[in-house]
Amino acid sequence: MSTDETQLFSLLGLCRKAHKIVFGHDACKIAMRDKTAKCCILCADASERLKAEMLALATENSIPVQESAITMSQMKAATQYASAVFCITEVGFARRIAALQENIS
Repeated sequence: MSTDETQLFSLLGLCRKAHKIVFGHDACKIAMRDKTAKCCILCADASERLKAEMLALATENSIPVQESAITMSQMKAATQYASAVFCITEVGFARRIAALQENIS
């Protein structure tokens, strides 16, 4: 595991503890519609149907979307929640996660 991956997983855990992350289809839809989501991240093993739906909703609400190299099992290890989609609700966390993911991809 690279340093960037380690930092990313640590940051995701910190987001969870700070309550600045929402998990799952329904919660992410609400966060995007309410515009509390600052970015939407799709796990590598998310279904194509889910990716298309979240991308359409994010585009409609001007929220950036990233397809991540993170799998659902890695997400569960970092946050204790297994989900194919999650949204970050704080700008600073969202920017740092985006930067780390660019280095991993």
